[in-house]
Amino acid sequence: MRILVIEDNQEIAEAVRAMLERRKFAVQIASDGESGLNALLEANFDAAVVDLVLPGRDGFSICRAARDEGVQTPVLILTARDAVEDRVRGLDAGADDYLVKPFVEEELAARLRALLRRGRAPVRAAISLGDLVVDQGGRIAMYKEQSLPLAATEFRVLEYLAVNANMAVSRRQILDRVWGEDFDGQSNIVDVYVSALRRKLEGAGARRRIETVWGVGYKLTG
Repeated sequence: MRILVIEDNQEIAEAVRAMLERRKFAVQIASDGESGLNALLEANFDAAVVDLVLPGRDGFSICRAARDEGVQTPVLILTARDAVEDRVRGLDAGADDYLVKPFVEEELAARLRALLRRGRAPVRAAISLGDLVVDQGGRIAMYKEQSLPLAATEFRVLEYLAVNANMAVSRRQILDRVWGEDFDGQSNIVDVYVSALRRKLEGAGARRRIETVWGVGYKLTG
Protein backbone atom coordinates (compact mmCIF):
# COMPACT_ATOMS: atom_id res chain seq x y z
CA MET A 1 0.00 0.00 0.00
CA ARG A 2 1.30 3.46 -0.95
CA ILE A 3 0.64 6.43 1.33
CA LEU A 4 1.34 10.08 0.49
CA VAL A 5 2.14 12.30 3.49
CA ILE A 6 1.89 16.06 2.89
CA GLU A 7 3.42 17.70 5.95
CA ASP A 8 5.86 20.63 6.23
CA ASN A 9 6.96 19.84 9.80
CA GLN A 10 9.92 17.53 9.18
CA GLU A 11 9.80 15.99 12.64
CA ILE A 12 6.12 15.05 12.30
CA ALA A 13 6.57 13.88 8.70
CA GLU A 14 9.45 11.57 9.61
CA ALA A 15 7.59 10.23 12.65
CA VAL A 16 4.56 9.41 10.47
CA ARG A 17 6.84 7.84 7.84
CA ALA A 18 8.56 5.64 10.43
CA MET A 19 5.25 4.59 11.97
CA LEU A 20 3.74 3.66 8.59
CA GLU A 21 6.87 1.89 7.32
CA ARG A 22 6.89 -0.26 10.47
CA ARG A 23 3.44 -1.37 9.32
CA LYS A 24 4.78 -2.24 5.85
CA PHE A 25 3.39 0.80 4.01
CA ALA A 26 5.41 2.53 1.28
CA VAL A 27 5.54 6.24 2.10
CA GLN A 28 6.23 9.33 0.01
CA ILE A 29 6.56 12.74 1.70
CA ALA A 30 5.83 16.17 0.24
CA SER A 31 6.79 19.20 2.33
CA ASP A 32 4.64 21.89 0.71
CA GLY A 33 1.19 22.25 -0.77
CA GLU A 34 2.11 22.54 -4.45
CA SER A 35 4.41 19.52 -4.56
CA GLY A 36 1.89 17.57 -2.49
CA LEU A 37 -0.94 18.31 -4.90
CA ASN A 38 1.24 17.45 -7.90
CA ALA A 39 2.13 14.10 -6.34
CA LEU A 40 -1.52 13.38 -5.58
CA LEU A 41 -2.51 14.18 -9.17
CA GLU A 42 0.33 12.31 -10.86
CA ALA A 43 0.71 9.11 -8.83
CA ASN A 44 -1.63 6.34 -7.74
CA PHE A 45 -1.71 6.35 -3.92
CA ASP A 46 -3.93 4.20 -1.74
CA ALA A 47 -4.42 7.06 0.74
CA ALA A 48 -3.05 10.50 1.61
CA VAL A 49 -2.35 12.14 4.96
CA VAL A 50 -2.58 15.92 4.53
CA ASP A 51 -1.71 18.68 6.99
CA LEU A 52 -4.00 21.72 6.86
CA VAL A 53 -1.42 24.48 7.30
CA LEU A 54 1.19 24.22 4.54
CA PRO A 55 3.39 26.63 2.58
CA GLY A 56 2.11 27.50 -0.88
CA ARG A 57 -1.27 25.77 -0.74
CA ASP A 58 -3.23 24.66 2.31
CA GLY A 59 -4.86 21.29 2.91
CA PHE A 60 -8.34 22.58 2.04
CA SER A 61 -7.09 23.72 -1.37
CA ILE A 62 -5.27 20.45 -2.01
CA CYS A 63 -8.41 18.40 -1.33
CA ARG A 64 -10.61 20.64 -3.43
CA ALA A 65 -8.23 20.70 -6.40
CA ALA A 66 -7.69 16.94 -6.30
CA ARG A 67 -11.43 16.22 -6.24
CA ASP A 68 -12.00 18.71 -9.07
CA GLU A 69 -9.51 16.68 -11.12
CA GLY A 70 -11.36 13.45 -10.37
CA VAL A 71 -8.85 12.03 -7.86
CA GLN A 72 -10.68 9.60 -5.54
CA THR A 73 -7.74 8.77 -3.24
CA PRO A 74 -8.99 8.71 0.39
CA VAL A 75 -7.67 11.75 2.28
CA LEU A 76 -7.08 11.99 6.02
CA ILE A 77 -6.54 15.56 7.22
CA LEU A 78 -4.21 16.31 10.11
CA THR A 79 -5.10 19.51 11.92
CA ALA A 80 -4.31 21.40 15.09
CA ARG A 81 -7.74 23.02 14.76
CA ASP A 82 -10.46 21.31 16.76
CA ALA A 83 -13.32 23.64 15.78
CA VAL A 84 -16.35 21.99 14.17
CA GLU A 85 -16.28 24.66 11.45
CA ASP A 86 -12.81 23.60 10.33
CA ARG A 87 -13.79 19.93 10.27
CA VAL A 88 -16.89 20.70 8.20
CA ARG A 89 -14.83 22.85 5.84
CA GLY A 90 -12.37 20.01 5.38
CA LEU A 91 -15.14 17.52 4.59
CA ASP A 92 -16.73 19.99 2.19
CA ALA A 93 -13.38 20.34 0.43
CA GLY A 94 -13.26 16.59 -0.18
CA ALA A 95 -11.49 15.06 2.82
CA ASP A 96 -12.69 11.67 4.07
CA ASP A 97 -11.62 11.90 7.70
CA TYR A 98 -9.69 14.15 10.07
CA LEU A 99 -7.41 13.70 13.06
CA VAL A 100 -6.55 16.43 15.54
CA LYS A 101 -2.93 17.02 16.58
CA PRO A 102 -1.34 15.84 18.78
CA PHE A 103 -2.44 12.34 17.87
CA VAL A 104 -1.63 8.82 19.02
CA GLU A 105 0.13 6.67 16.41
CA GLU A 106 -2.31 3.80 16.83
CA GLU A 107 -5.28 6.04 16.09
CA LEU A 108 -3.69 7.35 12.89
CA ALA A 109 -2.97 3.78 11.80
CA ALA A 110 -6.51 2.66 12.65
CA ARG A 111 -8.09 5.53 10.71
CA LEU A 112 -5.95 4.78 7.67
CA ARG A 113 -6.88 1.10 7.83
CA ALA A 114 -10.55 2.11 7.92
CA LEU A 115 -10.12 4.33 4.85
CA LEU A 116 -8.33 1.55 3.00
CA ARG A 117 -11.07 -0.96 3.86
CA ARG A 118 -13.70 1.38 2.47
CA GLY A 119 -11.72 1.62 -0.76
CA ARG A 120 -11.96 -2.16 -1.22
CA ALA A 121 -15.76 -2.35 -1.26
CA PRO A 122 -17.24 -4.89 -3.71
CA VAL A 123 -18.40 -3.66 -7.10
CA ARG A 124 -22.17 -3.25 -7.41
CA ALA A 125 -24.66 -1.82 -9.86
CA ALA A 126 -25.61 1.83 -10.30
CA ILE A 127 -28.72 3.16 -8.56
CA SER A 128 -30.84 5.51 -10.67
CA LEU A 129 -33.14 7.90 -8.82
CA GLY A 130 -34.46 10.16 -11.53
CA ASP A 131 -31.70 12.54 -12.54
CA LEU A 132 -29.53 11.38 -9.64
CA VAL A 133 -27.33 8.34 -10.31
CA VAL A 134 -25.26 6.69 -7.61
CA ASP A 135 -22.76 4.45 -9.39
CA GLN A 136 -21.67 1.87 -6.83
CA GLY A 137 -19.15 0.29 -9.18
CA GLY A 138 -17.48 3.52 -10.26
CA ARG A 139 -17.85 5.02 -6.77
CA ILE A 140 -19.22 8.27 -8.17
CA ALA A 141 -22.54 10.11 -8.03
CA MET A 142 -23.93 12.16 -10.89
CA TYR A 143 -26.78 14.62 -11.30
CA LYS A 144 -27.95 15.23 -14.88
CA GLU A 145 -24.72 13.55 -16.07
CA GLN A 146 -22.55 15.96 -14.09
CA SER A 147 -20.28 14.39 -11.48
CA LEU A 148 -20.83 15.49 -7.88
CA PRO A 149 -17.55 16.35 -6.07
CA LEU A 150 -17.91 13.84 -3.24
CA ALA A 151 -15.20 12.53 -0.95
CA ALA A 152 -15.11 8.75 -0.49
CA THR A 153 -16.95 8.79 2.85
CA GLU A 154 -19.55 11.26 1.57
CA PHE A 155 -20.20 8.85 -1.29
CA ARG A 156 -20.67 5.93 1.10
CA VAL A 157 -23.22 7.87 3.15
CA LEU A 158 -25.12 8.84 -0.02
CA GLU A 159 -24.87 5.28 -1.31
CA TYR A 160 -26.45 3.88 1.86
CA LEU A 161 -29.25 6.43 1.71
CA ALA A 162 -29.79 5.66 -1.99
CA VAL A 163 -29.97 1.90 -1.36
CA ASN A 164 -32.70 2.72 1.17
CA ALA A 165 -34.32 5.51 -0.85
CA ASN A 166 -37.62 6.82 0.56
CA MET A 167 -37.05 4.86 3.76
CA ALA A 168 -35.87 6.38 7.03
CA VAL A 169 -32.57 5.06 8.35
CA SER A 170 -31.22 5.84 11.79
CA ARG A 171 -27.93 7.57 12.56
CA ARG A 172 -26.81 4.34 14.21
CA GLN A 173 -27.51 2.37 11.02
CA ILE A 174 -25.52 4.86 8.93
CA LEU A 175 -22.68 4.87 11.46
CA ASP A 176 -22.47 1.07 11.54
CA ARG A 177 -22.64 0.76 7.76
CA VAL A 178 -20.15 3.50 6.83
CA TRP A 179 -17.77 3.68 9.79
CA GLY A 180 -18.20 0.22 11.30
CA GLU A 181 -19.64 -0.99 14.57
CA ASP A 182 -16.38 -0.39 16.44
CA PHE A 183 -16.16 3.31 15.49
CA ASP A 184 -15.15 5.38 18.50
CA GLY A 185 -15.06 8.92 17.10
CA GLN A 186 -17.23 12.02 17.30
CA SER A 187 -20.87 11.19 18.06
CA ASN A 188 -22.15 13.80 15.59
CA ILE A 189 -20.08 12.55 12.65
CA VAL A 190 -23.18 11.40 10.72
CA ASP A 191 -24.80 14.84 11.04
CA VAL A 192 -21.60 16.52 9.83
CA TYR A 193 -21.47 14.36 6.71
CA VAL A 194 -25.20 14.67 5.97
CA SER A 195 -24.88 18.48 6.18
CA ALA A 196 -21.98 18.41 3.70
CA LEU A 197 -23.94 16.12 1.35
CA ARG A 198 -26.99 18.36 1.48
CA ARG A 199 -24.96 21.38 0.44
CA LYS A 200 -23.39 19.55 -2.48
CA LEU A 201 -26.68 18.10 -3.72
CA GLU A 202 -28.47 21.42 -3.41
CA GLY A 203 -25.55 23.24 -5.04
CA ALA A 204 -25.90 20.96 -8.06
CA GLY A 205 -29.64 21.64 -8.24
CA ALA A 206 -30.61 18.05 -7.42
CA ARG A 207 -34.34 17.62 -6.82
CA ARG A 208 -33.79 14.84 -4.33
CA ARG A 209 -33.11 15.95 -0.80
CA ILE A 210 -31.94 14.30 2.37
CA GLU A 211 -34.75 14.82 4.85
CA THR A 212 -34.48 14.69 8.62
CA VAL A 213 -36.93 12.23 10.12
CA TRP A 214 -37.29 13.40 13.68
CA GLY A 215 -36.72 10.71 16.26
CA VAL A 216 -35.32 8.35 13.61
CA GLY A 217 -32.60 9.75 11.34
CA TYR A 218 -32.58 10.58 7.63
CA LYS A 219 -34.04 9.53 4.29
CA LEU A 220 -33.30 10.37 0.67
CA THR A 221 -36.52 11.42 -1.05
CA GLY A 222 -37.71 12.63 -4.43
